[in-house]
Amino acid sequence: MFITFSASAAKKLEPYLADGSAKLKLLHDTDRGCGMSGVPTLRLIGEPTGNDRQASGDPFAFYYEPWQELFYEDNLRVDYNETEGSFSLRGDSQIYTSHLRFIDRVM
Repeated sequence: MFITFSASAAKKLEPYLADGSAKLKLLHDTDRGCGMSGVPTLRLIGEPTGNDRQASGDPFAFYYEPWQELFYEDNLRVDYNETEGSFSLRGDSQIYTSHLRFIDRVM
């Protein structure tokens, strides 16, 4: 899996990641419900768990849980819309969400 972050998304995320104490994690947040009804979420984490897998991104690497990989394409794009104040997550074949949830509290 690979995520390309647009210039506007990178600018918005950089302050959270600059000192290296926080890392990004892409979640398929199910809130303990059915995996098929999950919500794509970007979350800040301090350290990855034993189940997390690191993936490359441009300009940021990120983590994800391998079982959630099936919900996403291999190449994804994250953008940030300054007017709406929201991130979006897209692939080549679909828009996953135009309001990608971002949790800026380190887990």
